[in-house]
Amino acid sequence: MNSLLKRQLRKYLPKELQSNKDLEVFLEAINRSYTTTQNQFAMLQRAASISSKELFESNKQLKQESESQKEIISKLNNVITTLKFYGLDDVKNLEITDSLELVDFIDNQTKEIIEINKQKDKLVSNLKRQNKELNDYAHMVSHDLKSPLQSIDALSTWIKEDFAEGLGNEGRKVVNLIRENVEKMDTIIRGILQYSTIGKVVKKRYKIDLNSIIDDLILKIDNPKHVKILRLYKFPTINGDLDRLELLFYHLIDNAIKFNDKGEDGLVEIGCHEETDFWKFSIKDNGKGIEKNYFDKIFIAFQKLENDFKSAGIGLSIVQKIVEAYEGNISLQSTPDLETIFTFTLKK
Repeated sequence: MNSLLKRQLRKYLPKELQSNKDLEVFLEAINRSYTTTQNQFAMLQRAASISSKELFESNKQLKQESESQKEIISKLNNVITTLKFYGLDDVKNLEITDSLELVDFIDNQTKEIIEINKQKDKLVSNLKRQNKELNDYAHMVSHDLKSPLQSIDALSTWIKEDFAEGLGNEGRKVVNLIRENVEKMDTIIRGILQYSTIGKVVKKRYKIDLNSIIDDLILKIDNPKHVKILRLYKFPTINGDLDRLELLFYHLIDNAIKFNDKGEDGLVEIGCHEETDFWKFSIKDNGKGIEKNYFDKIFIAFQKLENDFKSAGIGLSIVQKIVEAYEGNISLQSTPDLETIFTFTLKK
């Protein structure tokens, strides 16, 4: 027991008790109580210290979580602001004042998005099926029509040759009209086949020299008006497939010749310009030109500005599909009776 405390206790006891041996038992009990209290106080100090540290760490963690929640709520509110900017009916009058309210809103929007995606997937699946059916139908019709058309063409040729004297002028006109319509039908059938397959098959691409393609087309393309065709620059070698690139330049050059009304003064210029990610090409002619209100119409399949039985009205539609297959764009500028310029890009 602490000696000072023991001395003080004895000091205030009566004299007859100060030397009493039983007093030792009392003092020992006090000593034990004092020691126990000290130990308990030390334990309390240690417990308080541990609890204080735990509380500090917990408070620090709660503060971090609180800051994270504030950041999340701020970002979600920015999402709401963005949705309001786009004028969506569900969020025009929405004011988020509580995090749970915000969570409920996001949950509802997520469910709606999932449902919309399901509908979209179903629609895409139906479109793929319908597209396949249309392609199959186009092949079937084209194949089935070819045989009777060939027979009509052969029979009309025999009639014209074997019964020439008996037909007379009127008879020959009728036979010629039949052959013209057969040729028109054949042109339409070939156009349908090209259009239905041009973007369907993924073809292997390899290095193609565009100079060779264009030079060959200039020599082979039908040019009864003797329109002058110029390749202005050296063209690049690009990754592509020969068939589609030939069709692309063929239809654009053929159109430029076909609708040129300047005779031997007619001119078609084929240009090329390199950009960062694309090659940019142009086909310019000094022909009839196109009115601005027809710019969109000419890219629609089977739309024709003139009644030309030799044209299926599908060439520019094929051109557009090929350009899109090469992740490019096509545009048109034209001044009636002066010039027309088709500009398109092909990704490198």
